[in-house]
Amino acid sequence: MFQQDLDARKLPPVLPEGMKAEQWPAYRRQLIELFSREEYGFTPPPPQEVRAETLPFDAKSWAGKAKEYLVKLSFDTPGGAFSFPVNVILPYSETPLPLAIYISFRSYPDSYYLPVEEIVDHGYALATFCYNDVSLDEQDGWLTDGLATMYDRSGDDGTMWGQCGMWAYAASRVLDYALTLKQIDSNRVFVAGHSRLGKTALWCAAQDERFAGVGVNDSGFGGMAVSRGKLGERTCHLPVRIERWFCKNFLHWVDREDDMPFDQHMLAALVAPRLLGVCNAEQDIWADPQSEFTSLYEASKAYALLGVPGLVAPAKYPEAPARFPEGRIGYSLRKGTHFMSRDDWGFYLEFWWAQNEA
Repeated sequence: MFQQDLDARKLPPVLPEGMKAEQWPAYRRQLIELFSREEYGFTPPPPQEVRAETLPFDAKSWAGKAKEYLVKLSFDTPGGAFSFPVNVILPYSETPLPLAIYISFRSYPDSYYLPVEEIVDHGYALATFCYNDVSLDEQDGWLTDGLATMYDRSGDDGTMWGQCGMWAYAASRVLDYALTLKQIDSNRVFVAGHSRLGKTALWCAAQDERFAGVGVNDSGFGGMAVSRGKLGERTCHLPVRIERWFCKNFLHWVDREDDMPFDQHMLAALVAPRLLGVCNAEQDIWADPQSEFTSLYEASKAYALLGVPGLVAPAKYPEAPARFPEGRIGYSLRKGTHFMSRDDWGFYLEFWWAQNEA
């Protein structure tokens, strides 16, 4: 049944026929250009420097287990300096720590989606920022607020970045700052997000190879789920609710998924050979877990090309609850609905830790 469904979707091949491992870097650049032009928009070059203003906060937070503070990051853009706040939690440790950079829907502390003490207890540092502090997630406000106002969009040919690109750019600036901290293990920095911010985290990690991996949670359409044969949210929903998250060229593919020269399994492959952790909820049909699982199954071919295991799971859709943490692609399907739960966080933290130690 799985193979029949996979064949019916008629996905473009994730790799050219006969491709060799030494050809991957050049092909990877081609895929980044393709997704930039057709879906997310082109990301501006990184700034020459990121400045940090550290504000006093709490030296004994989370039962005295961590130092916690607010930092204002700023960098220069064509429209002048831009800044946004980031909350940093550094557990006390004699050795450098892995870091999770979490792109949040809410201002800190986000107790709804973010189990801070569990993250600290797993041995991770945490840096989190609210996406609205970078670009306001409102149809009528995003072009007159935040990072979008720093770049001239008058000549947009359809390829200027949308909001997912802007939020991803901010996460990379947090990484710039994190790499200056002696408390952080530069080889173990991960980015994570839920829903539209799961799309953002995936695009961020796909572009920025400094990240050791990513946690993509219920990202669905335009994120981890392949568009061909997808249930729930599809290209037809772009003009009515979500086009601002992407570039204008993505509108060319409304109701034309089968004609696209790309699909999301090719985006997932761009994380290879790094750690790609994906969590879904069984009842989240809008995101469509089956289409996300299909994407991971196909993206594994890029991991195999590079000599590492991708998704280690049977070639069939799992039933919840299910966890597959053995490969460089980790997958979890839990019962329930669209949400970034403690169960999801536990999977990412354990998957990143175990696979990074392997």
